Amino acid sequence: MHEVYVVMPCYNEGAVLASVLEHVTTHVPATSVIVVNDGSSDTSAVIARESGVHLVEHRINRGLGAALKTGIDLALALGAKVVVTFDADGQHHGEDIARLADAVRQGADMVIGSRNLDRQNMPWYRRVYNNLGNVVTWGMHGAWVSDSQSGLRAFRREAIEQMRIRANRMDVSSEFVKEAHRLRMQLVEIPVRPVYTEYSLSKGQSFAGGVKTLVTMAIRLNMD
Repeated sequence: MHEVYVVMPCYNEGAVLASVLEHVTTHVPATSVIVVNDGSSDTSAVIARESGVHLVEHRINRGLGAALKTGIDLALALGAKVVVTFDADGQHHGEDIARLADAVRQGADMVIGSRNLDRQNMPWYRRVYNNLGNVVTWGMHGAWVSDSQSGLRAFRREAIEQMRIRANRMDVSSEFVKEAHRLRMQLVEIPVRPVYTEYSLSKGQSFAGGVKTLVTMAIRLNMD
């Protein structure tokens, strides 16, 4: 049993997953990493299985939110005191896992690794998308953060257990912020510098996908 577990949702990341896992497992034990293969049609599951990490598989693609919930539930069942979410596309640095976990140990309930606090090398259109996501999150939920759409986060066990996470798709990112705000949790942001490659940039949410996420968020807001 480990104190910190890393949850990594994965959908058709076979091109980079081996190198991402090799990098991550130089910073944390492989047995503390949970890969949720979300219905991939490539070699992602094989790569994860051979790396020695925990592998959970969705038979069909259920979405980012569903994959995160599956991974977080397993991390809690394994006894995690801190849960870190980490993208599988190679944009995060493994050393940031310890930085986020340390912020939780120092009292934070939720920590966001913010790409907007250090914008060096961030493409302009990513800045626009990120800022739009922040404005929408603030407008709908009354919670302002500098990078609501970051996939690099850390949660105190007691905090994530209290959150009502219902989003199955990309809107889960804003829902985490909403829940931290609703529960009056201590939410902290620390600057991180992502690795932007042609591959990682291609995996970002499209404009059409962003509109769909916005509509989904609006519908759920009216249901609350």
